[in-house]
Amino acid sequence: MADSHIPRRLRDRLILMGLLALLLLGLIGLIAGTGWQDLANQIARIKAWQIAALLGLSLVNYGFRALRWHVFARRLGLSISLSRNVLHFMGGFAMSVTPGRVGELVRMRWIARETGWSFERTAPLALLDRASDLAAMGVLLAIALSLSTTGIAGGVPVTLLALGAAFAATRPALLSTLAGSAFRLTGRWPRLCARLRGAARSLARFSNPALIAGATGLGLIGWLAEGVAFHLLLVWMGHDIGVASAVGIFLFATLAGGLTGAPGGVGGAEAAMIALLSLQGVPLAVSVPATAIIRLTTLWFAIAVGLVALPLAERLSRKEANALETR
Repeated sequence: MADSHIPRRLRDRLILMGLLALLLLGLIGLIAGTGWQDLANQIARIKAWQIAALLGLSLVNYGFRALRWHVFARRLGLSISLSRNVLHFMGGFAMSVTPGRVGELVRMRWIARETGWSFERTAPLALLDRASDLAAMGVLLAIALSLSTTGIAGGVPVTLLALGAAFAATRPALLSTLAGSAFRLTGRWPRLCARLRGAARSLARFSNPALIAGATGLGLIGWLAEGVAFHLLLVWMGHDIGVASAVGIFLFATLAGGLTGAPGGVGGAEAAMIALLSLQGVPLAVSVPATAIIRLTTLWFAIAVGLVALPLAERLSRKEANALETR
């Protein structure tokens, strides 16, 4: 059974490696056209404490979203401690660059081992986590667009897509209908569609307005922290385009990269960020290193945190599974 998954895993890795290679080649081309010395001068402007500040703001994002995960888990009825839920959430980041980020469902496996709960019972956590991110990013992008003096081409459609997806993912009846319709139209993925319909029925307990508002608030704080980090980075590199524009570009690029379907939005997010910064009058000598640094201190830092947390989460979940079996 395990052997049947090897080709798919190999394919996913090859796709990711190909995307990274294309991204690297594109960046090298931009750098060569801009001038290595100009690039080096811009990078030299960034001090160690500033990188630490960027990483700290990313940790604010991860921390608030992990707290939201804990709130959702307790609402679902899982009696898992805050520290363990945070560990699960952080460990899932190790799988952020899997196609569609489905690798983050490893969190469900850890929960299943520790509590005996099936995937169908815990699936609402993954749906709500993604929906809450989309809602928070959509709201922040809408605010940034309204405050920015220049605007972002395509910003409104992306905002509406994010908010629409978040709305659909948190409406039990609508989600169940969409899952059933998908199966009837395609005749494929019967188990997945059945699981989605089962998960949709579990979403009813999360329809409390206070819960949704609180969860969205935690997401807003988290994603705003990373948007502000991008603004600070540009200021430190000598190109202040304004908080609203910087936050808007960061969120738009992150969402647009996700819409490409590429693992972690790799390639699409970077291209969008560089292009939008150029439209703001930021030269390539600044936009290219700024994009590289912010992606390293957000996406790739999250993956690094996940790689540290994953072995511990895996070991503890196996230990809990053994304890459940001996009871």
